[in-house]
Amino acid sequence: MNAAGSAPAGDADAPERAYTDFTRALSYGEYLQLDALHAAHRPVTPAHDEHLFIAVHHVSEVWLNLIVQELRAAMTLLEAGVTDAPLKMLSRVVRAQEQMTNAWEVLKTMTPADYLQFRDAFGQASGFQSAQYRMMEFLLGNRSAVLLRPHEHRPDLHGPLLAALHAPSVYDLTLRLLAARGLPVPAEVLDRDLTVPHEAHPGVLAAWLAVYRDPERYWDVYELAEKLLDVEDNFRRWRFNHLTTVERTIGFKRGSGGTSGAGYLQRALGTVLFPELWEVRTHL
Repeated sequence: MNAAGSAPAGDADAPERAYTDFTRALSYGEYLQLDALHAAHRPVTPAHDEHLFIAVHHVSEVWLNLIVQELRAAMTLLEAGVTDAPLKMLSRVVRAQEQMTNAWEVLKTMTPADYLQFRDAFGQASGFQSAQYRMMEFLLGNRSAVLLRPHEHRPDLHGPLLAALHAPSVYDLTLRLLAARGLPVPAEVLDRDLTVPHEAHPGVLAAWLAVYRDPERYWDVYELAEKLLDVEDNFRRWRFNHLTTVERTIGFKRGSGGTSGAGYLQRALGTVLFPELWEVRTHL
């Protein structure tokens, strides 16, 4: 360091060489809109653990946003018959799901007594009302018109969800891809009512059996199937961790959003998104 406090002329690694004048340049905080991000963190009580509760849910919403973006991009390509790039996007979905699941571990440091200090303050607000979570579920194929009701007061949220309800899921597009490759996917499956979840069909199972018995011939859709199974596997883990977090925090009290709470989550664990991809293993 010289007398003026600047880095020696030959020291390329000195921190003093970093940019420090942002009067006319975009800074880190401005690029990420950190003022708006921090301003959104607004506890409504003085309870210490409300900060934790809000932070975990904010982070989860950011990951959900990324998951929805990646699913949409992958589905656009699958609809066009492209299978290689969607694998990367679905891999990113899997990694983002892992981060969401890990967030429950942080939230589990909050005890029942901690939670009761602020639970009543947010009234009927609940993760059940997350539009991004609902969009993720709709894109994955778990859908019901009833689940749109919490968003009827927000046309900007309700409209895209309604469109997704009537559009093919990622699994529907995958089955259409199988049919385009000449595999015998039944017409009643391809032309089914998209507003209800797909149910296991022996004809679809037969098509997947053909793929899994000859993976070299159908390598791209075989690999796609395995990646979809990764997505559902992580989806189940997230739901299980959600259930255990709720049980250890409020037991079997009713959920703030009006559901039965742990009982509702326990029932949701039985949801199977891609049934034939699980069933095919039994028949190989």
